This record gives sequence, structure tokens and C-alpha cells, in this order.
Amino acid sequence: MPWILLVVAALMELVWATALKQSEGFTRLWPTVIGVPVCLLSVVVLTLALRDLPVGTAYAVWVGLGSLGVAVTGIVALGESVSPQRLTCLGLILIGVIGLKAIEG
Repeated sequence: MPWILLVVAALMELVWATALKQSEGFTRLWPTVIGVPVCLLSVVVLTLALRDLPVGTAYAVWVGLGSLGVAVTGIVALGESVSPQRLTCLGLILIGVIGLKAIEG
């Protein structure tokens, strides 16, 4: 269950980071209204996962999956640049997350 909570928290990170990008510095209401509460909820769910997972592992996985998700969203939905080097680095993040999961079980 803590790993499921951690993945849910990371998915929320994808939502809030994308929403805050769309808020244009808090100048657009609805992306701000979505982004700020989802950010807080993401931290709350992370905190629940931390009851059973080591903080270093949980935080690294939360940030890693969130970063990976936001980067892929940027590429797919927002037209951000894609290069072999960028994809390689994103792949390394994914390998790190998988490795941490394998180590912590």
C-alpha cells in the first residue's frame, strides 16, 4: 500500500506542476485553483507513504516519477524539445526509480 500511495503522490505532482505552468505565474485562475490544492494533497499522500517507507527512498521516487511525468507531459502535450540526450537522462531517472523499488521491495 505505501508504494501505491507514493505513485499516486507522484501522479499528483505531474498534475500540479503542469497546472502551475499553465497558471502563468498565478495570473490565470483555474490552473492556479487546480495546482495549489493538488500540490498540498500530493505532499499529504507522500507523508502517508512515509509512514512505511524510508524517507530517502520515498522522496527520491516521488521526485523522480514526478519529474519524469512532467517532462514527458511537456514533450507530448506542450511541445517541449526532445533529444536523444534528454530521453537518455529521463531513462536514467526511470532506471533509478526501478532500482530503488527493487532494493526496498
